[in-house]
Amino acid sequence: MATDPLSSILSALKREQIIPDVLPESTFTPSVLFSVVFPNGAEVNLGNYMDVSETQDEPEIRFAALNGSWDDAGEASYTLAMLDPDAPSRADPIYRTFRHWVITGLKSPPLTANSAEALNALKTHPSTTPYRPPGPRPNSGLHRYIFLLFQEPASAEPFAVPQGAHEYGAALEERRSWSPVAFAEKYGLKLVGANYFLVNAPEVPQV
Repeated sequence: MATDPLSSILSALKREQIIPDVLPESTFTPSVLFSVVFPNGAEVNLGNYMDVSETQDEPEIRFAALNGSWDDAGEASYTLAMLDPDAPSRADPIYRTFRHWVITGLKSPPLTANSAEALNALKTHPSTTPYRPPGPRPNSGLHRYIFLLFQEPASAEPFAVPQGAHEYGAALEERRSWSPVAFAEKYGLKLVGANYFLVNAPEVPQV
């Protein structure tokens, strides 16, 4: 019998110890399957290895068809966070987690979508934290780059992180030591999906 794609998400998160390094046990039951596709076609697939050169530009998010009819989803909107828990290294993660990207207001594409571009989630808001591509320090080993998808609370007004919040900080030092769990709790966000890729930091001779 084929493995349920949604249940395989938890297995993949535990395999690379994202549970419990980033998410505590029993944090969520995945309910939305999504992929992350970079402009060059490189795609994130639950733990595949990627090269830094493939991840330089902000990617698109695609919701999988098996999530069911988007009629059922109504006007659901989502926040996506990308983070690296292995900063500066997995052996010494003093900056866990490093916030690479936060974007709110993602919505499912129109039901009439019939091209690859039209399958991309609609980005209704500018990024809260601008996308910063992976740039692991040389000789820092394996890094896990994680995408967490949160369903936003239902409201008459579109959800947005308040101006001046920590998540607007784009400088290197402002992205460090960020907790996605605390962020979700603060704004009433429900974790519904996750995906990730792996990068091996470049190795250079030690002087």
